[in-house]
Amino acid sequence: MTGRSWGVFLLRRLAGTAVVVALLSIGVFGLLYLAPGSVQQTLLGTRPATPETIAAIQARYHLNDPLPVQYLSWLGGVLRGDLGTSIRTGMPVADMLGQRLPLTLALTGYGTLLAVLAGIPLGVAGALRRGRAADRLVVTAGVVGLSAPPFAVGLLLLVVFAAGLGWFPVYGVGEGFADQVLHLTLPAVALAVGAVGMLVRFSRAALIRELDQDYVVFARARGLGAPAVLGYALRNSLVPILTAAGLIVTGMLAGTVLVEVTFALPGLGSLLVDSVTFKDVPVVQALALLLTLLIAAVNLLVDVGYSAADPRVRIGGRPS
Repeated sequence: MTGRSWGVFLLRRLAGTAVVVALLSIGVFGLLYLAPGSVQQTLLGTRPATPETIAAIQARYHLNDPLPVQYLSWLGGVLRGDLGTSIRTGMPVADMLGQRLPLTLALTGYGTLLAVLAGIPLGVAGALRRGRAADRLVVTAGVVGLSAPPFAVGLLLLVVFAAGLGWFPVYGVGEGFADQVLHLTLPAVALAVGAVGMLVRFSRAALIRELDQDYVVFARARGLGAPAVLGYALRNSLVPILTAAGLIVTGMLAGTVLVEVTFALPGLGSLLVDSVTFKDVPVVQALALLLTLLIAAVNLLVDVGYSAADPRVRIGGRPS
């Protein structure tokens, strides 16, 4: 790909991401405005408040301004690099996100790694034994995995392997690398179960399609070994597998919300739940912005991976 083509592609992606972010932020802002409760109730709780106190809160957070003015004020701060201050904690929103982002990224990466290590080999095994008992077992396991909600799997894992057998911690993040890996194993498995089912389906279907192609029959007829034939077929199956991987990562970023709450992990997901509950608008808006940018980055990497995996695929949709 030439430098000009890369530039055009990136400009298109940036423009599309900007439109999505703008629409999403407007929608989130409006939904929080319509949700029951108010900032005053969040800050005051059950304590009695004088009209002067309520007026001071409204003036501090610009609650008397029209909704479009409030949104434009927030947007102007974001464009200047200021995500605002949390209504609930009084901390800068950027600092809160910076403290919790590494945990969510580590959990997502761990879950993706487990899903890839389990899903692709199972899909390949099913494709190579198509129609046999092993294939039917793999397909059934994939359907069960896709049907299992991550939070329900998390609760089951907690009951069996943490509270029952005591093999894993019940909650928390641990201290030190090995302890943190141990603490994140059950949450990562809860995220990975559904992802394994998706990878099994995509990888199995893609490999079966490739094994039925003429070039595979020709390679076998020329006496090429089974491992070499499988290698060629797998490489040509990478595009749908990359598609599944992209869907998995973006799905895990969303799935961390309930999993982090289930395992009491202080990541972005639990922060989002708390912020929505308390109508902490600056934090919710910043989280929506951050998650949208992360998902856009994942989709960009998947598109680049298409071109690397298959030279016939060109960024921007123009075949060679």
